[in-house]
Amino acid sequence: LVLGQSHPAVVEAVREAAGRGTSFAAPHEGEVELARMVKELVPVIEKIRFVNSGTEATQSAIRLARGCTGRDLVLKFEGCYHGHVDALLVEAGSGLATFGIASSAGIPSATARDTIVLPLDDDEALEQAFRRHGPKLAAAIIEPLPANNGLLVQRPEYLRLLRRLCTEHGALLIFDEVLSGFRVPGVTVGAQLGIEPDLVTLGKVIGGGLPVGAYGGSAELMDRLTPLGPVYQAGTLSGNPLAVAGGLATLRAVKADDGWQRMEDLGSLLERGLGPVLDASGHPYRLVRCGSIFWLAYGDSEPPRRADRFHPNTAEVFGLLHRGLLERGYMLAPSAFEVGFLSLAHDEHTLTGFAGAVGEALAEIPAP
Repeated sequence: LVLGQSHPAVVEAVREAAGRGTSFAAPHEGEVELARMVKELVPVIEKIRFVNSGTEATQSAIRLARGCTGRDLVLKFEGCYHGHVDALLVEAGSGLATFGIASSAGIPSATARDTIVLPLDDDEALEQAFRRHGPKLAAAIIEPLPANNGLLVQRPEYLRLLRRLCTEHGALLIFDEVLSGFRVPGVTVGAQLGIEPDLVTLGKVIGGGLPVGAYGGSAELMDRLTPLGPVYQAGTLSGNPLAVAGGLATLRAVKADDGWQRMEDLGSLLERGLGPVLDASGHPYRLVRCGSIFWLAYGDSEPPRRADRFHPNTAEVFGLLHRGLLERGYMLAPSAFEVGFLSLAHDEHTLTGFAGAVGEALAEIPAP
């Protein structure tokens, strides 16, 4: 919700759309308009398909990659979340570049065996995986800004290495920007870094708070989908009029208000206000931010780039901080490993008050 809750333009657009019809089970004008706007903002996308969630988007992108390459294996990374797709709810087995094991009950072991899981930020493990499995890899999927297990900002060189290895071995590179898309300067992390994936998955912001997902890429790849190609994907409610209307209203309002720059300015304001508070608190907290996404990283070392390098006291201390903030009228997500988001509904007063509340709450927690 980059505009905040119940933005008048979004509410009115959804209300008007509901008056015209809530589901057509067919392409409609609003869907075409939203596709054009997303294509304008994300140039790597030549054609796009709308679905109903980020999970559907990643699931469909994986199927398309397998259909285009004729290969089965998929490479993913620890700490990246891609929805509740069976093939992607998988964690690493023993040793590097190994086949994964299911991380949820109800996922067949045979499904998990087609997924290879690697640690983030490990060049040698990445190169080893491609040496061993490259000819069988259909795709590598990654959050270029992993933001579902802390905010694990990656080295651009690491992402460029992944791009190069995918190209050399004929595997597709999928950037999952369901969470990061439309929340960073440049709109997507890929564009910000100048790295072009083969497929991009999107969601959240492009629905204005309603259920939505999308995936897109070159016309050559997307034309492999039915009805033009052999890879099946369809959905009765995909591109439904309400989500499309909410998404269009959101993106139009952000564009008209120079919203991406404003959110970057808000992020800088948060850094200037909260940074000194954290430094003076006696607790090893640091603010990690990219665009309008932020996270409070706990620990004496540099903020982690991998999901296996969190400080052991991260959750315990955050629980106390979370309670202290609630008592002062501020609510963060209840997990120490979930990120926070800025919106255009925030202002200097809100962020100054938040920084002060963090300082007061931390003062009540015994320093390590």
